[in-house]
Amino acid sequence: MKNIHTLIALVLFCKLGCSAQTISGQVEGHDYVDLGLPSGTKWATCNVCATEPTAYGDYFAWGETKPKDNYRWSTYKWCENKKTDQIHIPHDFTKYCTDSTYGTVDNKMELEADDDAATINWGDDWRMPTLEEIRELYYNCKWEWTYDYNSSGVAGIVGKSTENNNTIFFPATGFRIGPDVYNVGEYENFYLGYCWSSSLLKKNSNSSRVLIFSDHRLVQSSYDYIDWRIPISRAFGLNVRAVVR
Repeated sequence: MKNIHTLIALVLFCKLGCSAQTISGQVEGHDYVDLGLPSGTKWATCNVCATEPTAYGDYFAWGETKPKDNYRWSTYKWCENKKTDQIHIPHDFTKYCTDSTYGTVDNKMELEADDDAATINWGDDWRMPTLEEIRELYYNCKWEWTYDYNSSGVAGIVGKSTENNNTIFFPATGFRIGPDVYNVGEYENFYLGYCWSSSLLKKNSNSSRVLIFSDHRLVQSSYDYIDWRIPISRAFGLNVRAVVR
């Protein structure tokens, strides 16, 4: 890693009394937190294209590196959108495809650097997390929901490392379909947040798994209020939380 600063040891506190965002150092001008994870992975303290933990940052379709005004299959970079099924899912993907039913097979399961929103927007040292890295984060932190992070009025989830007690915050930013944003803050009496992984869902090629969190249990109580196993359509606009080693 380049330009790593010494430990800043900045720890804030939220209204719930839980420790809030820790800053451990910086790479290429962007802060990270060291949660003592077994892999050595460090997580950014805010979303890509945000300047602070409570800011939402930009929304990206999976495998795209720029935000846009309309998040649909018809605007998605990696399909021609000429061959679709009965629910309008493309069957002509041109990249990141593992099944000929869905397009041209290349068996690429992880985003390449040129298609990684974190790498392109923040520099070569940064990238989107793999599914395994999201899983590692999930299992090595204790999670607590807050409706008012650090008196900011922003809802989201705080993770406290079980390895070194450092903390990380994810704001509930919702997602984008078409030109609209859904589940931003309070929506139908619950909050939701999402961050992409770099890992393709192998079985149908049209989705990637994500870090997903809510103040309610997810998917009809099948999961807790944070999880890593739920797939989301590649065409949706979600936030990106970058990682570095």
